[in-house]
Amino acid sequence: MSPTDASADAVSAASTDIGTGACPDAGEDSAARGIGRSTDNEDTLDLRLPDELVALFKEGRSGADAATADAAVGHGHGHGHGHGHGHGQVHGRWSWSDSTAQRALRTPGGDGLLDGLADWGPIATAAGVFQLVPVRVERDLALVCRWMNDPAVAAFWELAGPQNVTEDHLRPQLAGDGRSVPCLGVLEGTPMSYWEIYRADLDPLARHCPVRPHDTGIHLLIGAVTDRGRGLGSTLLRAVADLVLDKRPACARVIAEPDLRNIPSVTAFLSAGFRFSAEVDLPAKRAALMIRDRSLRDLL
Repeated sequence: MSPTDASADAVSAASTDIGTGACPDAGEDSAARGIGRSTDNEDTLDLRLPDELVALFKEGRSGADAATADAAVGHGHGHGHGHGHGHGQVHGRWSWSDSTAQRALRTPGGDGLLDGLADWGPIATAAGVFQLVPVRVERDLALVCRWMNDPAVAAFWELAGPQNVTEDHLRPQLAGDGRSVPCLGVLEGTPMSYWEIYRADLDPLARHCPVRPHDTGIHLLIGAVTDRGRGLGSTLLRAVADLVLDKRPACARVIAEPDLRNIPSVTAFLSAGFRFSAEVDLPAKRAALMIRDRSLRDLL
């Protein structure tokens, strides 16, 4: 699934099908998680299957992967697994050391499909030092669940309810093959947002929207009300898109699909250097396909 926010600066990344955001302040739209077709002639579908997808078929994993993809269509992406670090807090700031979970992220079947996201490290932004930290259920479930129950977030992510609802959304990603990694966004040492970084070309989205090998999707919600409505969404979206392009050399585009009605979210993506590509019909919504091109990153 994915998100959208109520605030003009809420940054949400669509929830289910395309990694993008809805409202830049809170969360994205569950509709955004739907999938659609694009008529943008520039975004022609590359018919060559990604090497990773071919490998999965050869390994006879289609059954398990199909189940994950189907669950994702109802909840978000066809997510894979990304295990979180063993984190602790030092003087209110997060720090981490190597652990079994962290090492798993670096191995094939960990988050190799996203080029070692766990090791991407921090990035400097106008709002402070920011880092994506892979979610660990036992540590982060209560926090993510609280954010999902915020009315502004719930309206788009549709994950309000007890902790098991949020857990059922996270587990398929954490138990998958690394094609989608749920993360906390940590700004100046404080967890303040939830992200899903995923391989759009290995996602159910690819069945409905022209995607290219290694296209990377983003879903995002900003948790604290005090962090919404002040442009923070655009700042972090630009930073994370740049991080993806810097850490994933094979990725030429970062994509998102906020609900077309979510003007604040679409505005946030435009301010973050994304371009509007097309309107796409997804199962649960009509979305704005937003694209951040590597070739245009210094121009937009």
